[in-house]
Amino acid sequence: MGFKDFWQRHFSSSDEKIVSPGFVLRVGSVGLVLFFLTYFLFSWTMETVIHNRKEVIAPDIVGKPSSSALQTLSEMNLAMKIEGYEFNESVPIGTVLRQVPGAGSTVREGKIVRVVFSQGGESVFIPNLIGLPLRNAELLLRQRQLMLGEKSESYSLKAEKGTVLSQDPRPELSVSKNEMVHVVVSAGLPPAGIVMLPDFRQKKSDEAQQWASQYNVPLVLNEDASSLFPGGTIIDQHPLPDVVVSAGAKVTLTVSSRKGSASSEKEFRVHYEVSQSGSQRHIRVVALGKSGDREIFNGLRDPGSKIDLSVPYGGAEKVRIFVNGILVEERPVR
Repeated sequence: MGFKDFWQRHFSSSDEKIVSPGFVLRVGSVGLVLFFLTYFLFSWTMETVIHNRKEVIAPDIVGKPSSSALQTLSEMNLAMKIEGYEFNESVPIGTVLRQVPGAGSTVREGKIVRVVFSQGGESVFIPNLIGLPLRNAELLLRQRQLMLGEKSESYSLKAEKGTVLSQDPRPELSVSKNEMVHVVVSAGLPPAGIVMLPDFRQKKSDEAQQWASQYNVPLVLNEDASSLFPGGTIIDQHPLPDVVVSAGAKVTLTVSSRKGSASSEKEFRVHYEVSQSGSQRHIRVVALGKSGDREIFNGLRDPGSKIDLSVPYGGAEKVRIFVNGILVEERPVR
């Protein structure tokens, strides 16, 4: 039977749009046979390929860091898939906690080993305790799920008794929960006979020289011509304030040697009022310009106190104010 006869028999009936049921059945049967034949051929091929792969023993990668675990699996022609991460204080971050299949299982090369990694202990940020009464500092640590560690005392000219002067670790550091934070607390003013270094920053060098003469302390003056402050203003000191000055010890001051006077230079003013609530705060004021950043104030201030600074422009473009290490305000210099 030729193609023409085939066409006329199945498609050229009185109703040209109707295909004979027998033809549909035969075509469907052939298609079904071809489908199953293809499926079994594919399955047989894949089974042959898989079983031709070498069997290996899954290695133990639990407790290994990610790079070492991946290298171990690669050497055995195995693959890795990360299933997730879990907090675990006793296992370092990035270490394998679990694996599937487990160590010792017989697998074929190319097998995917699913792993879960440790994220270490849950992390928290250390708050800034400087300027807080010890009781408040301890409560704040508890709120952050941290613990108060060793407490030592030091005399202070600027902080009330019981106020935190310094801390270790430093503020804003990320640590694990229940980490110890050690503090140094003010013991109040020093007794007679103990000489402590005042905070001379942003004061005139004449004031420091008068103090040094009174207590017979040698001064070393270093000049800084790039300072924003008028000539004769102390911009840094070593040792830092509140350090006990032993007999014969030298105090080094960095003094502005900027040319010109306050009357001949254009200045901008910085005014900031410390919040009435809470306790002492650590205030830091920084001027930013094309030549870099310049610290123009750094010290503890009581609640409700005011800070007023007159600073030569000196290329300053904006001022940033930090309270307890946190940026609270940024102003353009006008």
